[in-house]
Amino acid sequence: MTTNENTQKVVLITGASSGIGEATARLLAQKGLRVVLGARRTDRLEMIASEIRQKGGAAACHALDVTSLEDMQACVEFAKDKFGRLDVMVNNAGLMPLAKLEALKIDEWNRMIDVNIRGVLHGIAAALPVFKQQQSGQFVNISSIGGHNVYPTAVVYCATKFAVSAISEGLRQESTDIRVTVISPGTTESELASTTTDAEAAQWLEEFREAVISADAIARAIAFAIEQPADVDVNEIIVRPIRQN
Repeated sequence: MTTNENTQKVVLITGASSGIGEATARLLAQKGLRVVLGARRTDRLEMIASEIRQKGGAAACHALDVTSLEDMQACVEFAKDKFGRLDVMVNNAGLMPLAKLEALKIDEWNRMIDVNIRGVLHGIAAALPVFKQQQSGQFVNISSIGGHNVYPTAVVYCATKFAVSAISEGLRQESTDIRVTVISPGTTESELASTTTDAEAAQWLEEFREAVISADAIARAIAFAIEQPADVDVNEIIVRPIRQN
């Protein structure tokens, strides 16, 4: 795909109101791609989209709860109505409330399953028919180093991220006309850590997050995968602080 064709791509980003999603929207728009920002905090989305447009970028936003298939489908339709097509779905929205299993934070388990797994499946369900119809498209699914290793207090979170990798690999194997990329960040500046309510887990997380990288580092990895020629599928990128084991 030529550079011009790449810059005409329309990219829908979930969880775009902060962190990796926000950084990705800003970077891709700066590179000339057209971005649609989805999240629940519409005030944040509108501010980010407005700032992108003020800098000459093409951006729109739409309220989105990824746990709702109807919301996801509406967001995809909005992207198509606004920009005429959809080329990339970035399934980024995620939660990470940590605690040991014995704490029995069952409500938090269910929320992670709903957002981290169902949210990705809803993104696939909404965008895959569009990609199949146009015989092109790309999913960029945000996993984690927690999708490669299991850590104490992070068992359920890691399970959800292992699921993202499994879903992505299965989707890749089933598809000959779309691209599937998994981005696995290490500790990254984001609001994820703020969702942990368990005191012991919060202490472990504070120590674990002594070394962090910026959300921009992950955004650059996403941009790299999107910018490859149409016949090149970057299947997975792990990006983590140099000090992280």
